[in-house]
Amino acid sequence: MKKFVSDFNAHVDNTEFLSIIEEFVNNETVQKMKNFRQHYETTCFDHCYMVAFYCYLICKKYHLDYISATRAAMVHDLFLYDWRVRQPNRKGLHAFTHGKLACENASKLFSLSQKEKDMIITHMWPVTLQFPTSIEGLILTFVDKYCATSETLEVIKSKMFMKKAFRYAYVFFSFIMVRF
Repeated sequence: MKKFVSDFNAHVDNTEFLSIIEEFVNNETVQKMKNFRQHYETTCFDHCYMVAFYCYLICKKYHLDYISATRAAMVHDLFLYDWRVRQPNRKGLHAFTHGKLACENASKLFSLSQKEKDMIITHMWPVTLQFPTSIEGLILTFVDKYCATSETLEVIKSKMFMKKAFRYAYVFFSFIMVRF
C-alpha cells in the first residue's frame, strides 16, 4: 500500500493536502503516534496519514468538505497507547472507546469543528452504533476500514510469499543434494 501511495503521489500535486495537515503532522503529540503500531508494521501515524490522503482525494473529487475530512482523518486514531495491551484506566474495549478518546485528545491540541469531532467519534461504525452524521464521516469510516484491511493483507501476503519462497528453496536445495 505504501508503494501504491508513493507511486500515486508522483502523479498528484499534493501541496494542498500537505498544507491541510501541516499543523497536525508538525505537532509533537501527533508525532508520538509514530511510536505505536496500528496494524502489524504500520504505525498509527502512517495509518492516519494514509486515511487522510484517501479522504482528501475522494472528498475533493466529489466536491465535498475535503478539508474537514482530511483534518479529522489525520487524528482519528490519536489515542497514544498500544491497543493490544490492556490499559488499567480504560473502561471498555479499544474498538468501542478509542474514537471518543482520539476526539478528546485532538480537541485539546487543535480547534476542531463539530463536524470533525463527529467524524472522529463515529469512525468505528458499524462496530459502534454511532452512525456518522455527514457523508464525509461515512467516507472516513469506509476509508479507515479499507486502509486497515489493506495494511493487514499486505503483511499476510508478504508472509505467504516468504513461506512459498522457502518451500521452493527447500525443494531446489534438496534437488541439488540428490544430484550430488
